[in-house]
Amino acid sequence: MSPGIGLMKRRLEKEKDATSLAVSGIAKNYNTSTNQIKTLETKYDEDSGDWYVALGWEDKKAIIKMDSVKGTITEIKEI
Repeated sequence: MSPGIGLMKRRLEKEKDATSLAVSGIAKNYNTSTNQIKTLETKYDEDSGDWYVALGWEDKKAIIKMDSVKGTITEIKEI
């Protein structure tokens, strides 16, 4: 039996942790410099335990969804 999400320690506890993971994911997937990436907005969903970070670089924007328990990017959606 595994503990529920409320009992597990989150790897992405702070906004700073989520933002740095999102920036590194965009830099890796789009071959861009981390200096060019700007944080537009961050949001934590209490119900699902997911972080959402909106980033912008050059003329592109994306929303990155991350699982806070696993500390992984689950979706990158370019807008």
